[in-house]
Amino acid sequence: MKHALKRYIGILLNLWPPFLGAGIRVKWFQPDWKAIEVEMKLRRWNSNYVGTHYGGSLYSMADPFYMLMLIENLGSDYIVWDKSATIRFKKPGRGKVTAAFRLSDEQLEQIREALKRAEKIDRIFTVEIKDESGAVVAEIEKQLHVRKKPVTV
Repeated sequence: MKHALKRYIGILLNLWPPFLGAGIRVKWFQPDWKAIEVEMKLRRWNSNYVGTHYGGSLYSMADPFYMLMLIENLGSDYIVWDKSATIRFKKPGRGKVTAAFRLSDEQLEQIREALKRAEKIDRIFTVEIKDESGAVVAEIEKQLHVRKKPVTV
């Protein structure tokens, strides 16, 4: 992604229609793409029949971030795709909920090393969605598929 655009990625993500419509907001964004925090307030348009956070909106909070973080940190020599996801609801979500995504240098190095021995790999990343008291509302696991781009001559 072009350097100038990176500076505004938090704003652009906040204006992305699926996030804007659900009320999901990028609260904090580390420019090196190794940490992102997202929040969502409970609103009439993102609540379910019983007045708690709609499960699809909770999942949407986590959908793109680990894939984007890996793409930006591994660079253009790699292909990254979401492969699967699971969400486990722990308790009803009320009020404002948050999710904190972290990617370490060690995780990136493990991926690069694994791809020296294998053509493709899958990795699982987990994020917890928490309410304002810090209680876990949902746990989301994202399985990502990573491979090196083929060398073209």
